[in-house]
Amino acid sequence: MAISRDKKTELVAELKNSLTTAKMTVFAAYDGMSVKDLQALRRAASAEGVKISVAKNRLVKVALQDVAAYKDSNPELSGQLLYAFSDTDEVLPASVLEKFAKTGATLKMRGGISGEGKVLAESEVVALAALPSKNVLIGQVVSQLLSGVNDTVNALSGNLHNLLDGLEAKATN
Repeated sequence: MAISRDKKTELVAELKNSLTTAKMTVFAAYDGMSVKDLQALRRAASAEGVKISVAKNRLVKVALQDVAAYKDSNPELSGQLLYAFSDTDEVLPASVLEKFAKTGATLKMRGGISGEGKVLAESEVVALAALPSKNVLIGQVVSQLLSGVNDTVNALSGNLHNLLDGLEAKATN
């Protein structure tokens, strides 16, 4: 079914807006996915704050040329691709697609584009998907920073407890 010129212009404008605000865009092949699976993916992605879009590759290329950060990027866009955009987290689109692909859906990562216009290969996107979320990483850093403080407090409180135990023993005798 042919798309009218006005509809194409509208789709390019939507894609341009999504690309402009995205910190990361990941594209994946969805050959053989049922409509039900695609709807489930959109629901799961929406719950995480990721926008899923299915568009013709030619329209995406036009939108990429309209955004200054992506003018020089030339990702390999071929086949039936869906695009996952996140304007809050760089890792989230890759992890959402990877998590959904593990459910048995025929979804295969093809690559990505960072917010700065760097084209990422499939292996780089898969590596990103394996990273913990931003909040988990922040928690791990804080935990590492506080581990020395916690060790010092525990060591000092251990000596105080021993002193108090000794005083109690003397007081009861």
